[in-house]
Amino acid sequence: MSDDFELETLALHTGIHRSQFNEHSEALYLTSSFVFDSAAQAAARFSGAESGNIYSRFTNPTVTAFEERLAALEGAEACVATSSGMSAILACVMGLLSAGDHVIASRSLFGATVSLFNNILKRFNIETTFVSATDVAAWEAAVKPTTKLMFIETPSNPLTEVSDIAALAHVAKKAGAWLAVDNCFCSPALQRPLDLGADLVVHSATKYLEGQGRVLGGAVLGKRDLVMERGIFGFLRTAGPSLSPFNAWVILKGMETLKLRMDAHSANAMQIARWLEAQPGVARVHYPGLPSHPQYELARRQQKTGGGIVSFELRNGREAAWRVVDSVRLISITANLGDAKSTLTHPATTTHARISQESRDAAGITEGLLRIAVGLEAVKDIQADLARGLNA
Repeated sequence: MSDDFELETLALHTGIHRSQFNEHSEALYLTSSFVFDSAAQAAARFSGAESGNIYSRFTNPTVTAFEERLAALEGAEACVATSSGMSAILACVMGLLSAGDHVIASRSLFGATVSLFNNILKRFNIETTFVSATDVAAWEAAVKPTTKLMFIETPSNPLTEVSDIAALAHVAKKAGAWLAVDNCFCSPALQRPLDLGADLVVHSATKYLEGQGRVLGGAVLGKRDLVMERGIFGFLRTAGPSLSPFNAWVILKGMETLKLRMDAHSANAMQIARWLEAQPGVARVHYPGLPSHPQYELARRQQKTGGGIVSFELRNGREAAWRVVDSVRLISITANLGDAKSTLTHPATTTHARISQESRDAAGITEGLLRIAVGLEAVKDIQADLARGLNA
């Protein structure tokens, strides 16, 4: 499609390759393999001399449609789809790094991402140094001759810290390293890291891209030579953390309404954040759209809105936090986010429970912290549900 189309149009029309039946909606190709016309064609497909589908572990028309659509939204040359957001991060690291390489990562990461870098990759002699998400000088100081990758989430999970993508891209380039940005919280509807100098974008398509909490999916995006010709696609082809055609199709349908949903999530989240700031039991609210947020001005430059995630700290610690969680009747108590329905979680005992207390303290994950992924319900109903526990 033309690069001149707006995001809303690209989200509806990119990646549609109609079959002989000329269907209007994207076709769902539920097949494990594809048939060749001859032995010569099979050999040409496997060698790469001829493009075309081979085996759904690494080539499938429905998955390709998802990859093309997300690449268009992110302004990327290429996209590799994976089975989940975590497998996207794994594919990025295993496809590009080797034993002895060094990673610099934000200490404000999703708990499973911290565990991946700290525990699993460490066993393969890939070292990770964790630094502040917002201190560019700390990233510069952490660079080593073996540094190959810098990894951030912005906004971060769950404190919504905002990293300066352009500044960190400069640090990475100077160090001869790649900058990868987890864009899960914003999606390309609100932020395009590649436009700001990042080399790679990582997604948990499970979240806002799909939008209704139905299936898992992930993706890595960037320049073609980095995503395809280097090791990310090769890792997927061999190791097989693949996105299923069915999941790709569901996410494709979700992406059609991405811009509308992100605008609505953001508008609701702003109202909830302002309301929470006025509650006597709330010590602090973390939301990039609020002037009280430490990176408010950066967020205004880097993001289109504050997004749909609000975190807040209660004055009386875990007891107060759990009281709010246990009192909700409308909001779902679950660790997922990006759903049309609002979700609530206590990070210290769920998403970040597997990392050490020291790491939680360094990341600011207190016992009184709650994260709400604000959904598309009426704001007054979300407020009433939270108020039940806040005022108990």
